[in-house]
Amino acid sequence: MSLFWRIFGLNAVVLGTATGLLLWAPVTVSVPVLLTEAVILVGGLAVMLVANAALLRWGLTPLGRLTRLMATVDLLRPGQRLPVPGAGGGGEVTELVRTFNAMLDRLEHERATSSARVLLAQEAERRRIAQELHDEVGQGMTAILLVLKRAADDAPEPLRGELHQAQEITRASLDEVRRLVRRLRPGVLDDLGLVSALTSLTQDFATHTGLRVVRRFATDLPVLDPETELVLYRVAQESLTNAARHADAARIEVALRRSGEAVTLEITDDGRGIEALCEGAGIRGMRERALLAGAALDLTSTPGTGTRVRLTVPASRKQP
Repeated sequence: MSLFWRIFGLNAVVLGTATGLLLWAPVTVSVPVLLTEAVILVGGLAVMLVANAALLRWGLTPLGRLTRLMATVDLLRPGQRLPVPGAGGGGEVTELVRTFNAMLDRLEHERATSSARVLLAQEAERRRIAQELHDEVGQGMTAILLVLKRAADDAPEPLRGELHQAQEITRASLDEVRRLVRRLRPGVLDDLGLVSALTSLTQDFATHTGLRVVRRFATDLPVLDPETELVLYRVAQESLTNAARHADAARIEVALRRSGEAVTLEITDDGRGIEALCEGAGIRGMRERALLAGAALDLTSTPGTGTRVRLTVPASRKQP
């Protein structure tokens, strides 16, 4: 039944019932109308309007669900769909819901594809910048250190002390450049694997922030493809950065374990948490990376008890 005939039928039921009551009810209308007759007519009209409104609300319920989903749908949270109405849902309504669900399928696929291209381009740019920092800036600062050392060896006091101070400043800057290179391009991830990369990341994080980091890495993890390992690494990196900047935490736990045919990464802190989870660019970026790996990202935060980030990715074998 089409939506037009559905609404027409509902109105016909209400009007037919009202007509039947007028035909068989012992009610007459005088001229001029008496007060009691006017009260009965107005009351009947009110009942008829209420019944009509209730029936229309019931008949248009699928459209209401569709409107609410359209207002809240988020392509970074895939899988949001409307149930297709049954035989009593109306032909147009059923077709509209099916079309909307199909549109979400296409949009999610296109969003995942475009996000993959963007993220891969970002990683390529990170590698290029890291390589330039290592080759150009790193080697240049190393040369400066050698020149300063030769000059300090031949310089008299107090110039020698100033040159030594310049050496220390240059050496600290070189260490910072190397740290930036490791953040931009986790070479240990390519060379030694995910567990070693996360171990190095958490050690470096604890050294620079002073926070206590507890690692719980399982030993029976399945083999993951490089893109999935990179997604896990970047989500852990962003979660640790957010905890250091916003959580005011003293202890952070990083866990990596096998969950059936999937791998779960969980980062939990004991910080202050947040009352309303506000998703900024960092969290949105994590959701986009989760889409790239076909993963599920869940963020839980309770005021006063900390925040938990959980990423579950499907296990997949590396291509031979």
